[in-house]
Formats: sequence, C-alpha cells, structure tokens
Amino acid sequence: MSTTTKPVAEETEPVVRPFASFLQEQSGGQLHDELSTKLHELIEAIRETGKAGSLSLKIDIKPIAGTDGRTLTVTDTVAARLPKTERPKSIFFATDDGNLSRTDPRQPVITGLREVEPTTTATQLRSAN
Repeated sequence: MSTTTKPVAEETEPVVRPFASFLQEQSGGQLHDELSTKLHELIEAIRETGKAGSLSLKIDIKPIAGTDGRTLTVTDTVAARLPKTERPKSIFFATDDGNLSRTDPRQPVITGLREVEPTTTATQLRSAN
C-alpha cells in the first residue's frame, strides 16, 4: 500500500503595510497634514502653559454593502485637547447691597495723600564699617 503525501505549504508572514503610508494617503493626504498641524499646535500650547494636552485619532472602517467585504470606506476623526491658559483673576469685594466693588467698603479711605516726585539728583552712597 502506497501513501501519497501532499506537499506542505510554506507558511509566510503577512506583509504589514506601514501605518505612516496609510496616513499620507487617507483623505488625499489631508489626514496626515491635519495631524501634523494639530501636533504642532499642541506642542506650542503645552510649552506656553506648562500643562498636558492630547491628540486623538479615530479611524472607522466599514465594508460597503453588496460587495465581497474587500471594498471598504475609511473615515477619520482628529481631536486635539489643548491645555487652556488660565484667565486672569480679579479681586472684588461684596458690598452690603449685593454688588461687586474693586475697593473694600469696610476699608477707611485715607485722604490727603500725594504722589512724591522722584529726585533727579545723584545720592552719595556711604559704606558702613
């Protein structure tokens, strides 16, 4: 009795296309350009504020109905969370009638104050021994 053996098919690693190539082609290159711009803006905002931020890329892939599953639509969404600069704060005081005032209504007003003009004459400095 003779046995025939089938040749063993060689297993090969799938070729994985670089993700950077996809980024440069998606949306006619607009995705790559947008990510580059948003990353630059994010880095600048982080340097200005000293706070953290993030850049997110979402890719949705769907088969087109009525095809063999090899024809796909690819859509992308880019979201950047830039750190916010703190807005300046002001100090106000609440008045008895419920309004805000820049001066403390409980603080007495000092009258008779005047501004002293700076002197233009040179002052001789002495050292202490």
